Amino acid sequence: MFSLTGDEISHFLLAMGCLLAMAHLLGFLAERIFIPRVIGEVAAGLVLGPTILGHFFPDAFRWMFLGFPYEGKLFGLLYQLGLLLLMFCSGLKFQTRFNKEDAKITTALVIGSTIPAFIVGWFAADIFNITPYLGTANNPLAIKIVIAISIAITSIPVISKIFNDLGIMHTRFSKIVIACAGIHDILLWVALGFATAIASQGAVFTAGTAVKSVGISFAFIIGTFTLGYLLFKRLTIIKQNLLFRSSNLGYFLFIMFMLASLAGNLHVEAIFGALLAGIVAKMALPKMVSERLEQNVSNISFSWFIPIYFATVGLQLDLVKHFNPLFFLSYFLFATLTQTIAVYITSRFIKQDPFTSFNLGVAINDRGGPGIVLSSVAYSTGIINQELFAILVMLALVTSWIPGTWLRIVVSKGWRLMPGDEDLVPQQRNDDKIKSINHHR
Repeated sequence: MFSLTGDEISHFLLAMGCLLAMAHLLGFLAERIFIPRVIGEVAAGLVLGPTILGHFFPDAFRWMFLGFPYEGKLFGLLYQLGLLLLMFCSGLKFQTRFNKEDAKITTALVIGSTIPAFIVGWFAADIFNITPYLGTANNPLAIKIVIAISIAITSIPVISKIFNDLGIMHTRFSKIVIACAGIHDILLWVALGFATAIASQGAVFTAGTAVKSVGISFAFIIGTFTLGYLLFKRLTIIKQNLLFRSSNLGYFLFIMFMLASLAGNLHVEAIFGALLAGIVAKMALPKMVSERLEQNVSNISFSWFIPIYFATVGLQLDLVKHFNPLFFLSYFLFATLTQTIAVYITSRFIKQDPFTSFNLGVAINDRGGPGIVLSSVAYSTGIINQELFAILVMLALVTSWIPGTWLRIVVSKGWRLMPGDEDLVPQQRNDDKIKSINHHR
C-alpha cells in the first residue's frame, strides 16, 4: 500500500542524490564568490532541469526526473517539506527584543516599506499588461495581489544569512531590518492567502469573500499567538510533557506540522502556519532553548530539505522557452526602485541620515526565499503562468545578490551602517572559528 518497487526507490535516490549534491556544490561555489547560497541552489535546478540538461539532452532529463509515474510526486513531497521548514526557520529568526527608539523606527519602516510599495505594485499590474501572464485560475484580481506582494516582500532567511556571513548579526541595523522583514511579511502572507482563496473559487469575488478570508487569517494569527504562546511558555519545559522529553526537536516539528495543517484546512496557506510556529517559539521560549531549537532545525533543514526545495524551483524553470529578458529587466528596475525609494523616503522622514536611509533601502529590498515562495505558491495554485513564475524567481535571486554585495563593501570600508553601529567590529562565524583553531594546531 505504501511501498515502491526496488527499481523505483533506487531511481529516485539517484535523482535526489544528484540534485542535492549539485545544490550543495553550486551553493558552496556561490558563497566563495560572495553570492548568496540560495542562488547557487536554484542554479542546480537550472543545470539539471529543462533550462540546460533538458534543453541539450531532453531524454536524459526525462529519464532522471520523470523516470516512473510517481517520481514527480516524491519530489513534490520533498519540495513541500523544504518549504515548510524554510518558513519555520524564518520564524525562528524573528527579532523580539527592542528599545523604544528602535521599535519606532521598525514600525515606521514596516508601514513605509509595505503600504506604498504594495499600492504602487497594485497599479503597476495594469501598466505591465498582466493578461499574458495569467495562470490556469484565470483570476486577474489574484494576479494583481501577487504582483503587489512581489514588489513589497522582503527575505528574512537570505538577509539574515548575509548579516551572519558579514558578522553583523549583533548590530542595531540587522535587528531592525530583520524585524521589519518579519512583520511586513506576515501582512503580505495574509494578502497571499486571500489571493489563493479567491483563485480557488474561480472568478467569484464579493465583499463577503474578502471579509471572510482576511478575517480567518487574522483570527488564525491572533489564535496562534495566544494559544501558541501559552503552549510554548507554560507547557514545554515541564516533566509532564512526555513528547518534549522524548524528543525536543520532534515536539517542535509536531507543533509546526499541526499549525501548518490547520492553516491549510482554513485556506490560509500551510506555510503561514509554519512561519507563525517559528515566530511564537522564538517569542515564548527561553533564549537558550530557542537558539538550540534553531540550530537543530537548521542542521537537518539546510543540509537536505531546503536545498532540495530551491533546486526543485530551478527544475520547474525553463529559461530558454519561458523567460523574457527585456520584460524581466523592466520589472526588476521597477520593483527595486519602488521598494528602495519607499524605504529611503520613510527613513528620511523619521530623521535618519541619507547613508543610513540608503543602507536600509538596499537591505529591505532583498526578496530572497520569500520571493521564491511567493512565486512557487502563486504558480502551483494557477494564479500565474510559467513565464511570470520565471520572472518572479529571477527577481528574488537578483535582489538577493545586490544587498550582499553592497553591505560587504560598507563593512569592509568601515563605514557606519546606521547610528549606534559606530566602530563596528564584525563577529567571527562559528565555522570560521573552527577553521582558525585548526589552522593554529
